[in-house]
Amino acid sequence: MSLRPPELEPDHAAALAARTAARAAAEGIAEVAYATVDSPVGRLVAIATRRGLARLAYEIENGGLDSVLDDVAARLSPAIVEAPARLDEVRRELDEYFAGHRHDFELALDWALVRTPFHRGVLRVTAEIPFGATSTYREIAAAAGSPAAFRATGNALGANPIPIVVPCHRVLASGGGLGGYTGGLERKRLLLAIEGGMLAV
Repeated sequence: MSLRPPELEPDHAAALAARTAARAAAEGIAEVAYATVDSPVGRLVAIATRRGLARLAYEIENGGLDSVLDDVAARLSPAIVEAPARLDEVRRELDEYFAGHRHDFELALDWALVRTPFHRGVLRVTAEIPFGATSTYREIAAAAGSPAAFRATGNALGANPIPIVVPCHRVLASGGGLGGYTGGLERKRLLLAIEGGMLAV
């Protein structure tokens, strides 16, 4: 009698992995769930914990799906599975946003990947910028309680783990220029154009 596990065909192995992931997600065994989301600004990787959406990453700009998952597994939990059903609400709200039907996200957020209390304060202020409006790095720094820390504010926005939903694309340079954006300036322009806040800079 052999103690070796039976060999599986590749399609059988994939089906088994999918069933295992679905069961882990359904039974709450997996602490972290992810799904990919196709969008007008490229493919996104959405990652959620039981507390809410923790990461929304531009897949290509972050080194691909494996790189995004490796980073989250190291920083949050290695118990991460593909479980699109757990991200249904995230995908639905993003689809509505890109279709022009949603101006405010109503998603629960998990700030666990935000590095410092200062960064968290900056991102909470940024999350309050209304659809179609913009602010500046200096204004965000002041609203976060550190008026002179506008450069550090830019760093906090550059490390935003939940872009689009926490709309760092709405923050511009004080002179009216675009400033920076972790997803690239073309994406920033496109997001601002979708919202009608700025068509071109």
